[in-house]
Amino acid sequence: MLRRAAAAIGLVALGAGAAAAQETVRVAVLADGTVSWEVDTIQHHGLAAAHGVELEVVELANPTATKIALQSGRVDVAVADWLWVSRRRQEGSELTFAPYSRAIGALMAGPDSGIDGLADLAGRKVGIVGGPLDKNWLLLRALAMRRDLRDPGQTTETIYGAPPLMSQQMRRGRIDAVLTYWHYAARLEADGYRRVIDVGEIIEGLGLSGDVPMLGYVFDAGWAERNRAAVDGFLAASREAKRILRTRDDAWTRLRPLIQPDSDAQLRALRSGFRAGIPRTWGPAERESARKLFDILRELGGRELVGASQRLAPGTFWDGLEY
Repeated sequence: MLRRAAAAIGLVALGAGAAAAQETVRVAVLADGTVSWEVDTIQHHGLAAAHGVELEVVELANPTATKIALQSGRVDVAVADWLWVSRRRQEGSELTFAPYSRAIGALMAGPDSGIDGLADLAGRKVGIVGGPLDKNWLLLRALAMRRDLRDPGQTTETIYGAPPLMSQQMRRGRIDAVLTYWHYAARLEADGYRRVIDVGEIIEGLGLSGDVPMLGYVFDAGWAERNRAAVDGFLAASREAKRILRTRDDAWTRLRPLIQPDSDAQLRALRSGFRAGIPRTWGPAERESARKLFDILRELGGRELVGASQRLAPGTFWDGLEY
């Protein structure tokens, strides 16, 4: 009896020790964002705990709020693009980037709009999610000029706004096309709107690899060095969640209440879009393509977009991560 009691006490202590060994990672998500789908999958399947990590999910209102929370130390991890990370590093920050998704956005047009390519945009009313310096818009303009077309920034009537507003304008026929984020594009496509070109195709048209992940998990490099096990565990859990979402349709059925699609077709389109955006490789080739993309964006966006930097800031990408 004494031996059994001692063994029981030992197991309790071991369990308590394992729980104490878990490191907390605070992750910022948007209530209607795609990151919440992956984080929910991580939590549902216990993937973080399996890698010694406890997730604290902090729900915020918009991408600007997530960036503010990250820079103020309210959260440890948020999703942003590496262009923003590079600029912050040039300004003295130690933020760094690990890939999250290749999916960025697409140019969508109405089924009867007659817009089949970039040449058809001239004289049309085009909605742009974001502002004049939106990277998708800059890349689209760069590709048009690479194809010896006039700059769409000069030949179209452009309207800027938030994704829901631009989708609403599209559905009401007030604009001819919209360049929007991929998940809004997927919902439109499921409802009969046409995909003219997506940003991955634009990047390939510029002679670069379309496999470059533009969005990533961003965190402070100093914090990551001090909490290497937590960072590695979180990123490993993220990759496992992506594997589940890539291979199991039932995972999407479970997420339906969170995604809130208007139809089965929308859910299928969102599932396909998410899967297409999962990074397949991350290594020297992708990082070199990112550096070349930076040069293209700097040429069009100038200091207002990238700051005083003439090149992608060293340390923008988290060291030692390749697959």
